[in-house]
Amino acid sequence: MKEWFENWFDSPYYHILYAHRSDTEAIQFVEKLVSFLQTKPKDTLLDLACGKGRHARAFSTFGLDVTGVDLSAQSIAFAKQFEHEHLHFFTHDMRHTFRENYFAFVCNLFTSFGYFKSEQENQMAAKSMADALKPGGKLVVDFINEQAARKYIDANQSESILRDGIQFEIKRHYQDKKLLKDITVKDKEEIFHFQESVNSFTQEDFIQLFTSNGLTCLHTFGDYHLAKYDVEHSPRMICIFEKQ
Repeated sequence: MKEWFENWFDSPYYHILYAHRSDTEAIQFVEKLVSFLQTKPKDTLLDLACGKGRHARAFSTFGLDVTGVDLSAQSIAFAKQFEHEHLHFFTHDMRHTFRENYFAFVCNLFTSFGYFKSEQENQMAAKSMADALKPGGKLVVDFINEQAARKYIDANQSESILRDGIQFEIKRHYQDKKLLKDITVKDKEEIFHFQESVNSFTQEDFIQLFTSNGLTCLHTFGDYHLAKYDVEHSPRMICIFEKQ
């Protein structure tokens, strides 16, 4: 039986609902990361859970040797059209290490963590990120800020969206330390149901999880402009770790 993210991320409705996510937004964020991380041409970078590769493609424009991996075969099939000498994509499960001690940078962006049912699986994913890094390499984990997310859920518990003639009815709630989004899709006479389920982590949770895998937290930023992290108000929690 497939897990929720396998069904949802390979569904055409996922890509319709989130079609508004722009390449421009990705490029602007990546530009700031590249500047902060002081990357050099031909540095190796792994975009873990890369989706259709919009951030991986942006990183490659800065001369990095980029590999994007994702569990969704459909997303990787789409991304492969953009491959070139320094940009490659593979289908891969982030719970397992991809090229041990190989990458100068590993990035896990746009809330691509915390999908799993068990703490053991979260540990496996965190360990795979640490294992993929060279000593001295840096990890970037871009996650939602729990406090801001819970406030948003309280203020936006339900939403109705019409895209390409398809009706999406969305209901959000917080339960058992999980951020849940129930999605009903009405496509002509057909109705489909999906659910997004993301584990909720505080900054302390993240630091404990990744430091237990041999990483040190260097910085935490609060948005895609790399502003200072504010636990009450920041929309994002972007943590930078270094492998010892």
